[in-house]
Amino acid sequence: MNAFDSFVVVDWSSGNDTGPKPRKDAVWAAGQLGKQTIEPLYFRNRDRAIDWLEDTISGEIAANRRLLIGFDFPFGYPKGFAEHVTGSSDPLAVWAMYRDALIDTPKTNNRFQLAGELNALFPGVGPFWFNGAKADVPHLPRKGRDRRAHGQRERRHAEEIAKGAFTCWQMGGAGAVGGQVMTGMAALQRVRDAFPHQIAVWPFEKKPAPVHFVEIWPSLIDPVVKRSNDLIRDRAQVLLLSRALAGLPPERLAAMLDVTAPEEGWILGLGHEQELQEAACRT
Repeated sequence: MNAFDSFVVVDWSSGNDTGPKPRKDAVWAAGQLGKQTIEPLYFRNRDRAIDWLEDTISGEIAANRRLLIGFDFPFGYPKGFAEHVTGSSDPLAVWAMYRDALIDTPKTNNRFQLAGELNALFPGVGPFWFNGAKADVPHLPRKGRDRRAHGQRERRHAEEIAKGAFTCWQMGGAGAVGGQVMTGMAALQRVRDAFPHQIAVWPFEKKPAPVHFVEIWPSLIDPVVKRSNDLIRDRAQVLLLSRALAGLPPERLAAMLDVTAPEEGWILGLGHEQELQEAACRT
């Protein structure tokens, strides 16, 4: 894979509009566009973040620069899920399903109801769990221990290695990523639709494209983030990780991208934590 010219890291959120004042547990982004440094940007909701992403992608394509964008949520589910719910083992079929099924606005979305509808396709109870609404949602247990005999693996291979990573099935609660997965896949599929043949999703699509979406996990550089003493952790994460990726020698980034995970996806830099942390420290 050829070297990239520009790098962006996005810290995603599945929550509702977080208001005008920058805060944690919101959408943040930072990066390096050519020689221009993009300091951390706060987005109060996903619509504003997607507008900025599409503008950024358009600008980088027009400038003939290759752009890598990292998002901090899993790009796939444990093996077998995609085929069970879509009839295809292609993980991007799940992205398209969420694009069509998820109703997502700045003030509300139907992610819990959708999780319950998907659970109904499986035997037993689960695999999704956690309901943040007051009213019960059919087929969606509130606690993980209430699940049983649904037939799905709890973790992807990447999460079995990335100690401390949450599973895709937990739809809410501290540190959970299930809601981010659902809203993120739906949003990124819409961005892909807006730029046909211009975006490749790693590691599923290994093809020439001016823009690549990759899965990242900022906890890989957690020691460096902690030393920043930033009161808003999300802000520090996007800044330091984007600079780390931009500062890697092209051959080292290419080595991190050289993985095979055709259905579950992978976390960029997993297994190379020390190298990423050293790159973050050099910035």
